[in-house]
Amino acid sequence: MGLNKALIQIEGISIINRTHLLFKELFDETIIVTNDKALFGDLNAKIYTDLIPGRGVLGGLYTGLFFSSYTCSFCVACDMPFLRKSVIEYLIGKRFDYDVVVPRTKDGLQPLHAIYSKNCLEPIKKAIEQESYKVIDFYPMVKVKIIEEHEFYSLDPMRESFVNVNTPEELLLIKKGKPNC
Repeated sequence: MGLNKALIQIEGISIINRTHLLFKELFDETIIVTNDKALFGDLNAKIYTDLIPGRGVLGGLYTGLFFSSYTCSFCVACDMPFLRKSVIEYLIGKRFDYDVVVPRTKDGLQPLHAIYSKNCLEPIKKAIEQESYKVIDFYPMVKVKIIEEHEFYSLDPMRESFVNVNTPEELLLIKKGKPNC
């Protein structure tokens, strides 16, 4: 993209600000894991750099869970501008007795829009030590609840919660009102 995706403006508000505003409604704590703390200093959030640098998203997930004050955390990518409160609340309601609660759409699992417990810390660390860096690589080591699309469809029939901005073309489609969902 050529810039930090969290700072992309959608309808005049950066994605990170959109996410932060929603999280203030839902959660008592917001954690941002970034390599550039200065970019997000104006947000009322706890900001950390990776405890295990150079391990991509999995390292960021590990860091966020490590510093979380809570047993479970909703973890999301920084490039998802249309998160739905109702979908997040639905996932939260399914978290009991599971280490991971992850939605599955027709596109597959959505591990960067999921709930993770602190029980995932050691399995994540083990996956990293084994040089397995996909988020789902540690799933066999924990108790996972997959939420199928039909279960949350009525809360987000267009699956906008799972739209992310990865390319200039996708950004253009979003700005034209045609998200890539």
